[in-house]
Amino acid sequence: MKRALLLGPLLLVALAGCTEEPDDPTVITTTPTSIASPTQAALPPEPQPTAGGPCPYLDEDFVADTNGQRVGKVQTSADQPPACFFYRPDGSVQLTVRVYEGDASVAKALVDAAAPVATSNPAELSGGWKGGAEATDTGAVYAVAKDSSAVIVTTNQEQTIKAKQIAQESITTLGL
Repeated sequence: MKRALLLGPLLLVALAGCTEEPDDPTVITTTPTSIASPTQAALPPEPQPTAGGPCPYLDEDFVADTNGQRVGKVQTSADQPPACFFYRPDGSVQLTVRVYEGDASVAKALVDAAAPVATSNPAELSGGWKGGAEATDTGAVYAVAKDSSAVIVTTNQEQTIKAKQIAQESITTLGL
């Protein structure tokens, strides 16, 4: 017991010596305050309808047949390729398709934002497209990315299979 009491102050003196400034003033010690995550990517803003249709990569009749609702009107965004917005005859949106081409990390982040990997079902299309699919409060979403491209389909229908078919048609038509 006496030895522990005698060694305690010696240990404190020894540890205090470890925190002294270095003798060489050219030695600089730095500690990073934060490390950027490789999965953080600045997402582009949500596309907005700005012009009348048609959608350059989806036929109105195909959307009506696949989604199971008549199409009242079609609008597109100013993006390239444009996002396409398909409306029901009552004026409410029934389906949107967003296509992104650019940075691979942004494409993946867009898909993860639309159908989070942690909560959605895995989604895959031929050719290496991967992402997620899930029912939402307002319908369903099917989102996939490959390399620097992403396709995100949202529908007012609860079945993700409809959104999947729209995504596949969009990818095929655009030659992605």
